[in-house]
Amino acid sequence: MAESFLMLAQAGGGSSPFQTLALLVGLVAIMYFVMIRPQQKQMKEHRNLLASLKKGDEVVTAGGILGKIHLVEERAVLVEVASGVRIRVLKTSISAKGTVAEGAQAAPAEEKKDEKKKEEK
Repeated sequence: MAESFLMLAQAGGGSSPFQTLALLVGLVAIMYFVMIRPQQKQMKEHRNLLASLKKGDEVVTAGGILGKIHLVEERAVLVEVASGVRIRVLKTSISAKGTVAEGAQAAPAEEKKDEKKKEEK
């Protein structure tokens, strides 16, 4: 029985080394375009975001804290999360500019329109 496996292994090994090399190069190219390149692009955008932070910008941290930048330091920022409440956060933990409140303000406006339609009926 072991001899039959050996014969099958020898019979299947007839592929060209160029085909194997082409397959390997193709897999590396796919990995680059699917995984590595998008990650590098995302990292570049995040670096640009961190470099453009300034006082008064509204930001969202990686922990989900919303606030307005009060002071920008070399490695950290002072974020005002409520009136008179400031926290010090590493720049790298800033995930985005803007706030969730922008989207939340649109929702009550739509609810008011719905209420007016109901009252008219």
